[in-house]
Amino acid sequence: MKTFIPSGKIYQVVFYVLMFVFFSCVNTKKKENAETAVENAKTESKPFFKLSLAEWSLHRTFNDDGVSPFEFAKMSKDLGFEGLEYVSQLYNSQVQAFGFDVVIDSLKTLSELNKMQNVLIMVDGEGNLADPDEAKRNEAVENHKKWIDAAQKLGCHSIRVNTFGTNDPELWKESVVDGLRKLATYAATKNINVLCENHGWLSSDAPKLMEAIHAVNMPNCGTLPDFGNWCVKRKDGAQWGECEEEYPDKYQGIEMLLNAAKAVSAKSYDFDENGNETTLDYPRILQLVKDSGYKNFIGVEYEGARLSEKEGLLATKELLLNSVATLK
Repeated sequence: MKTFIPSGKIYQVVFYVLMFVFFSCVNTKKKENAETAVENAKTESKPFFKLSLAEWSLHRTFNDDGVSPFEFAKMSKDLGFEGLEYVSQLYNSQVQAFGFDVVIDSLKTLSELNKMQNVLIMVDGEGNLADPDEAKRNEAVENHKKWIDAAQKLGCHSIRVNTFGTNDPELWKESVVDGLRKLATYAATKNINVLCENHGWLSSDAPKLMEAIHAVNMPNCGTLPDFGNWCVKRKDGAQWGECEEEYPDKYQGIEMLLNAAKAVSAKSYDFDENGNETTLDYPRILQLVKDSGYKNFIGVEYEGARLSEKEGLLATKELLLNSVATLK
């Protein structure tokens, strides 16, 4: 049965239909524009980096609380991280009990089971790469080689080394270049980087460390800028302990080290009521990192005492993510 519409009404119907279509299109466009704006906002505040967890953030959990460091991959995943930064010294007892190769094979299996990316290994306690005594320096180089092999097996891109041995600038200038060049030469055969962190003594003197990196002059020898760790001289000449002298401008130091950075460490010590680090301007530092063009993993490394390790590393992670929205 056909519906009859009087001719006078036809134009009204057409008019209403056209108006309906028009406003539908307008509303659809507004919705699309709103969705685009939301997506753009998300993109603008999206981190330019991925997050890894430095195992040292949990060193009390492993050393004092009796938790196995083999839990590191699962714990990191549960805490919302994508990458793993191992600390060699936390596996000393496991290496002694099971053997070096078994430990590394186990870490590889556990990282794969938890779908985590192995980023780097922080190597400690294997001798001083800047020892003025060449025999001791060469021994340190040999001791580090197994960790380069381990990094290759795990799929890491780097090992982090220390540059202790002497705090005399003239002696250090020659010895550190020799030690780093010998180790980086071996590491190059495994496609592994050798990274120097500002980790105390002359490594925390940014111009001197960069001078050493430039003198080594190898593409796989670079830096791991740490937001903290700016003590260049400690009481009684100790490697650790009470600090007597700090590098005067940590922000300038970070900016300098970023020129050769292949990893970055977000150190934290404590937080105020607004979640800001009490000694470090995170937005300012992240702006330096972004401006340098660095886009890889940033490792969270909480080293405070007031908060629990879990609370501290999560506060650091949240501060990093919140700071992204403030960047240019």
